[in-house]
Amino acid sequence: MATTLDPLLNDWLLRLLAGGGSDLHLSANAPPYGRFNGSLAKMAETSLNRVQTRHLICSLLTTNQIEQLEKNLELDCAYELNGAGRFRLNVFKEKGCYAACLRALGDRIPSFEQLGLPAALQQISKRPNGLVLVTGPTGSGKSSTLAALLEYINQNQASHIITIEDPIEFVYNSAKS
Repeated sequence: MATTLDPLLNDWLLRLLAGGGSDLHLSANAPPYGRFNGSLAKMAETSLNRVQTRHLICSLLTTNQIEQLEKNLELDCAYELNGAGRFRLNVFKEKGCYAACLRALGDRIPSFEQLGLPAALQQISKRPNGLVLVTGPTGSGKSSTLAALLEYINQNQASHIITIEDPIEFVYNSAKS
């Protein structure tokens, strides 16, 4: 059972998406911040207290997810905002209070061309077996690169694709795979 998204949080997420932002940061004793072009910008002038922060975060979660958070003091999951966009949600304890970062995932799986990936990666995807490692710092495009690779295989090869991902970031529609 999901709780109802707080209208204020809904507004911040929509503003983040409309402005091309990548992350929304929620933390007690600080205003909410959005990340736009790598820089943080206040989404509101007033700081959130610990009760407000917890309420906002819990408005994104199901009852089961809230129980997991209370037990483990951290949670990683995905959240879909009424068809407007998907977010990867990381909730954690910071200075005795819950805090969260919501990373905007985009609504479409990027192509090789959009990401500027080398054609050699397409050739790697045609190999019958092997291991491909995609590494890099936060925000460097690892998830987008893997999504583009899987979508390329999905569109061009009759294969069986199994992904192990938690949380699920990109949702694929079946094509050839």
